[in-house]
Amino acid sequence: MTAATTLPTTTDLVALVRGRRVVALTGAGMSTDSGIPDYRGPDSPPRNPMTYQQFMGDAAFRRHYWARNHLGWRHMDATEPNAGHRALAALERAGTVRGVLTQNVDLLHTKAGSRSVIDLHGNYMQVRCMGCEHRTSRIALGERLDAANPGFAESVTGATAVEVAPDADAVIEDTAHFRVVDCERCGGILKPDIVYFGESVPRERVDAAYAMVESADVLLVLGSSLTVQSGLRFVRHAVKRGMPVAIVNRGATRGDEHATLKLEAGCSETLAALTTSA
Repeated sequence: MTAATTLPTTTDLVALVRGRRVVALTGAGMSTDSGIPDYRGPDSPPRNPMTYQQFMGDAAFRRHYWARNHLGWRHMDATEPNAGHRALAALERAGTVRGVLTQNVDLLHTKAGSRSVIDLHGNYMQVRCMGCEHRTSRIALGERLDAANPGFAESVTGATAVEVAPDADAVIEDTAHFRVVDCERCGGILKPDIVYFGESVPRERVDAAYAMVESADVLLVLGSSLTVQSGLRFVRHAVKRGMPVAIVNRGATRGDEHATLKLEAGCSETLAALTTSA
């Protein structure tokens, strides 16, 4: 008979990170306890993430996106950090966590008080002109879209109970009557300053993230399936440097084969346990 394999526990994770400098890499599973759904969790409905090619190549698709985002970004802006975000910020204050790399665009780490945060995919509060590169706030664009679409929110059935997707757009269907606005400076296409599927993370951001990983002793992955290369590359980089990699995620990830320790657990309760042991 083969002896039963003992699964790793939070106690094992505490032992792994104790006395070591930790950098956290977070994904959508980090924010589910705040009410923001993820794309690939075991209980998530099928979703089709935005692609760069769709957004830039189809005016009707852009209109549909901006209509959904015009409702969704306000819901995301009102979302509060959960216990996991607050625990990471506390671990940073305690000196255990040296920084956070996040694939999320929701700014919840910053809201929770984390100081050293790299938003790998950008964030929902900035808008970029694809022509002249001018950047503006989502609040300012919201005011322009309100003026161009008076009464739009009220015209959408169920707008007060809208479901919000991970990229800050709302799940609504009737958007044909929505009017999109262009860049005030050059008339170019406006796009959320978020890295879409099919688009690359800016090189300087990637370099800063590699430097953050290299400043640590342990890479702690939280709530990410590591499906996309933008996150998985940092796991591979850590392994090449001989660093332990701990993964906390409900469900399999592409990085499991590299993990020193893998916990099938939620982020909030795991991080809460770490704070009591830091």
